[in-house]
Amino acid sequence: MKELNWEQLLSARRYRAGAAGRKTGKAADLRSEFEKDYHRIIGSASFRRLQDKTQVFPLDKSDFIRTRLTHSLEVSSFAKSLGQNIGENILSYRKDAGFTVRMKEDICNILQCAGLIHDIGNPPFGHFGEDAIREWFGENLHRLKFHGQPIDEALTPQMREDLYHFEGNAQAFRLVTKLHYLVDERGMDLTYALLSTIVKYPVSSLEINPKSGDIKDKKLGYYYADEKIFCEVAAAVGAKGCRHPLAFILEAADDIAYKTADIEDAFVKGFLSYHKLMEELQELEATYAQVRNPFSPSVRLQEMYDRGRSIRAENPEEYAIKNWIVRVQGFLINCATFGFTSHYQEIMEGTYRYDLFHGTFAEKLMELLGDLAYREVFTSETIYRMEVSESVMINYLMDRFIGAVIGYDDRGQELGTIDRRLVSFISSNYKNAYHYHARGRDDAERLYLRLLLATDYICGMTDSYARRLYQELTSSIY
Repeated sequence: MKELNWEQLLSARRYRAGAAGRKTGKAADLRSEFEKDYHRIIGSASFRRLQDKTQVFPLDKSDFIRTRLTHSLEVSSFAKSLGQNIGENILSYRKDAGFTVRMKEDICNILQCAGLIHDIGNPPFGHFGEDAIREWFGENLHRLKFHGQPIDEALTPQMREDLYHFEGNAQAFRLVTKLHYLVDERGMDLTYALLSTIVKYPVSSLEINPKSGDIKDKKLGYYYADEKIFCEVAAAVGAKGCRHPLAFILEAADDIAYKTADIEDAFVKGFLSYHKLMEELQELEATYAQVRNPFSPSVRLQEMYDRGRSIRAENPEEYAIKNWIVRVQGFLINCATFGFTSHYQEIMEGTYRYDLFHGTFAEKLMELLGDLAYREVFTSETIYRMEVSESVMINYLMDRFIGAVIGYDDRGQELGTIDRRLVSFISSNYKNAYHYHARGRDDAERLYLRLLLATDYICGMTDSYARRLYQELTSSIY
């Protein structure tokens, strides 16, 4: 594969502009195309809905605990900071003769936008919502019938695997390219550079291979329904078959944000103590004493605690953890910057197979933070109780809406009274997108698109709306 180049990678082309990439807008508008993307995103209903979607704690009453919106803002901030660091490094050390100051600015704007929308396709109830939808398809697709045939047999292998491997990242790409109705069926019509950046896994559901050793093969990156626009974007930026370099930076920003935030939220909610965190950090440093480590997390935590006591903070442990988180984030940003710049050639050749923390002490620290959150929070009875309730709601909504859309727009079939009403709940934007893309398709593909129509609707729900709709549909009338 030829080496990637920034001029092509930073393509400002949009689908609506057509093959010629025509310029739009008035000459008085001095914003770059990537700055225009930012305004399209923050003005969208899909972005606003993130304020009522779970990060870790569903429907939490506290105004401190993070939502998908606050998480996305943090990722956006970290991603932009990384873009500034990396862009300056490329310029200062002349790593790329074709790289310009304007390209550095464009990278920062693209990454800022990518952070805002990287989770925009996630269903209600966080990552557990994704798991619940995947499991529902695995348990039910073979049981449901379409014209007397099990649905899993009626679909092509790729259509079937799309549903079995349902993925929030692929749903985000689908939402911003097709489902968000701005002017027409082309979604938000974002720049191709931005669209390519949010595709963490540039493989179809038939190409997933977690054992390949290449991070890009880990999960589904796009659905069969969106393959055409994916291929067009990949070809335009020159990244077909590999990750866009900015996707590595976005992933690092996401990892930094959620792994540090989960620790802070866990402490505030009472799942994790200062002493438990200190004990785990000291054990980590003892285990990997031979790994070069310019940043001692346990020493930094102790320093923050001592400072908290010296200034007579009301809660020195809380003061310590919150300030420690900020310093850890700074350390990890520096590590991710080094990871990108030290592997610059491999990344630009499309051959780098790992995340930006690979092979460093930062990788071990990130693993510890993730494992600690899993042990202390995600396997707690409190979270398990929430997840059981969430599973009941997701399963019920999937049962009803998948059941309703199977017969919707099916030639010669008449929907039942209740199914007709259920379909009426689905956004007209989503139904219009379905009809546009189903035009001229065979029965199997139309069925597949209708199944996606149901997941599109459910993924667009906020936590509160999903719960309210479930309660309304299951309420008893006396």
